[in-house]
Amino acid sequence: MNRGELYRVHKPGGDPKEYRAFVVVSRQVLIDSRFSTVICAPVFTSGEALSTQVAVGPDEGLKRHSWIMCDNLVSLRKADLTHYVGSLSPAKLAELNRSLKMALDLL
Repeated sequence: MNRGELYRVHKPGGDPKEYRAFVVVSRQVLIDSRFSTVICAPVFTSGEALSTQVAVGPDEGLKRHSWIMCDNLVSLRKADLTHYVGSLSPAKLAELNRSLKMALDLL
């Protein structure tokens, strides 16, 4: 598992959808540790092109154009991240970093 990878998760935390895609945003050292959870950002099929949202789609392994929502970070068990969808390119990962900084007011 690596930072920037997308996974499809079954019924994450009471989500009304049966499956939701998430991108792993935790730092790699945490992902590689024995810690059982990682921080992820959910992917929604609708977005508003806010500075805290990242546009993704088929290039990242998704079926349709969608948005990574950096304002909705969640902690998920690594054991639930089993259905690999795809990964972000270096350019998309840089865009994700900028959006996370905006969402967390780290600028």
